[in-house]
Amino acid sequence: MDQRQRDFFTLDDFDFSGKTVLLRLDLNSPIHPVTNEIMSDTRFKSHLPTIERLKGAKLVILAHQSRPGKTDFTSLLNHSRKLERLLGRRVKHIDSLYGSSAISAIKQMSNGEILMLENTRFFSEDVVLDPEDKETVENSNFIRNLSEVCDYFVNDAFPAIHRSQTSLTGFSRKMPNVAGLLIQKETDALNVFLKGDRSKNLAILAGAKIEDSITVAKSFLDKDTVNHIIVGGVVANAFLWASGNKIGKKNEDFIIKNNKKYDAYLQICRQLLEKYGNRILIPEDFVLNPSNRRVEKGEEIPDDQILADISLNSIAKFSEEIRKADSIFINGPMGMYEIEQYSFGTFEILREVAASTAMKIAGGGHTISAIEALNIENRIDHISTGGGALISYLSGEPMPVLESLRESRQYFEKVE
Repeated sequence: MDQRQRDFFTLDDFDFSGKTVLLRLDLNSPIHPVTNEIMSDTRFKSHLPTIERLKGAKLVILAHQSRPGKTDFTSLLNHSRKLERLLGRRVKHIDSLYGSSAISAIKQMSNGEILMLENTRFFSEDVVLDPEDKETVENSNFIRNLSEVCDYFVNDAFPAIHRSQTSLTGFSRKMPNVAGLLIQKETDALNVFLKGDRSKNLAILAGAKIEDSITVAKSFLDKDTVNHIIVGGVVANAFLWASGNKIGKKNEDFIIKNNKKYDAYLQICRQLLEKYGNRILIPEDFVLNPSNRRVEKGEEIPDDQILADISLNSIAKFSEEIRKADSIFINGPMGMYEIEQYSFGTFEILREVAASTAMKIAGGGHTISAIEALNIENRIDHISTGGGALISYLSGEPMPVLESLRESRQYFEKVE
């Protein structure tokens, strides 16, 4: 077993045949506002290897969809049907989580059967209980009832590993908690990048979410995780603005409107540029929308124009850096890639990454969609399912789910 995995149980540690396994997945997906159809099967597919590995067990699935107050806060009935189609096996859904009907259904299961319980966030125990109050959590009907009828808790919900909620961390002392294959795969890949030779590590941080990208940039540079960071999209605009460049009213307004603490993040940009300026690579030229005019860094941007893409000099400069790297992490597009005339920069950078012999990790919904548009998924070593979880993990923040898995191993090894 890999040294990184020794501090928590993995699927290799137990024989699950004939056992009742409570399996926590993250099937949270975009829902069509009119038809209520699930619009992506990405997260479902990411869990299939773990489900197949447990096919000799009685499999009881825990999952959530959205949160109270949101329009996509729905039952998991359609989720069970989608999973059923992908697996080619029956997945029964029950509109209960830990009530008598759920417990009765679990007791009546046969080996190989799959039961999906109702959306965990329909129930207050998964939303309001304080995870630090372990006694209250463990004495809740949710934890107590399910622990009495299940032998193991397998957690495969990587996109939620930065969350501390009852359905994710509440079973650590009630039955052995085991990491699923997705959690193993994700953490292994990210650890290779985080622990690699920093002189050969490159991060490409782009897209519209400046808070996430600037947080990761600061962590990577402060911890010497990477040698260079390439910035693009709105992230690059923030660094340009912070360094005193005029980026135009429309670009400034976008940053202000979409980031409540934009002032604080611009200040972080200034500090990073002052401390690590030669390691942060900012685009040198851009294509404007709607004029389609090329401008260079430092030129005044008209107030009615958007920095829509990077141009040829930036692509050449970034491509040269990509070719030097041994490990690459990319998150976010270089510009408004959804519009064809502004997709060139994003697609060229992704093609360069795909052609690289480096170990390549990609994350973020827009990045993945651009990778799929180019049909280069098989040339990226690891495409992460995590959003906030990915950012939190790479930034070195606490990971409650991993901590819970470690605690469970320590607890049950002492019991034995």
